Amino acid sequence: MDDRVVAVIGGTSGIGCAIAERFLELGARVAVAGLESSATPSAVARRAEVYELDVTQDAAVESFIGALPRLDVLVNAAGVIRRSDEFDPGVFARVIDVNLIGVMRACVAARPLLAQSGGCIVNLASMLSFFGGPLVPAYTASKGGIMQLTKSLAVAWAAERIRVNAVAPGWIRTGLTAGIRADEAAERRIVDRTPMGRWGEPAEVAGAVAFLAGPDAAFITGVVLPVDGGYLAS
Repeated sequence: MDDRVVAVIGGTSGIGCAIAERFLELGARVAVAGLESSATPSAVARRAEVYELDVTQDAAVESFIGALPRLDVLVNAAGVIRRSDEFDPGVFARVIDVNLIGVMRACVAARPLLAQSGGCIVNLASMLSFFGGPLVPAYTASKGGIMQLTKSLAVAWAAERIRVNAVAPGWIRTGLTAGIRADEAAERRIVDRTPMGRWGEPAEVAGAVAFLAGPDAAFITGVVLPVDGGYLAS
C-alpha cells in the first residue's frame, strides 16, 4: 500500500479505527473521518490525517473527499445502532441516513477520484445483512441495503475500473457490543452458536478489508464477505 491514499469514514473509533491502523501498517497515507474526531486513539491520530465529519451532510462529505489529493481506497465504516428505539420512525430515519444514505453520499463523491486511480470501495455490512434483527429494524434494514448497494455499484462502476466490495462482521469486541458482552447469558448464547467459540477482534475485520482492497483481490467485485467465526453457517 505504499503511496496509496486511503480514506476511512468512521475511522475514528471501533472497527473503522482498526482498519485505519492496518492500512497505516501497510504504508498507506490514511485520512480518517468521523464524529468526535478528537477522541481518535493516539496510535492512529499520530500517523493519520484526522477530520471531523457528519456523513448526513452532503456538503461535508463532498468537502472531505474533495480535499484529498487522490484516492485509491474508500472504506465506509461509519454506523450507528439504537436497538429498541429503532421502532420510532424518527430514529429509524436517522439510522438509515447515517448507515445507508451516508455510504451512498461518500461513494458518489469519491467516484471521480476512484475512476482516475482504478481504486476500490469496501463497505461495512453486517451479519444482519443476511437475517432479521428483532430489536434493530433500522440497523438491519440499513445493512441489508448496504449489501445490495455494494452489488449494484460493483456492476454499475466496473467499466470505470472501480471495484466495490463489503465485509459483514459478526460478533466483534467493540464499544457497541460492550453491553451484550456484559450480559453473561447473552454472551454465552453468542459464543455457543459461533463455531469458532469466541468473539472476533476488530483487527480480524481489518485484515479482510485490507485483502479486498489489495492486489490479491484484483478480480473480486460485488462480494459481501462474512467475518463471523462461522456464525452464519451454523
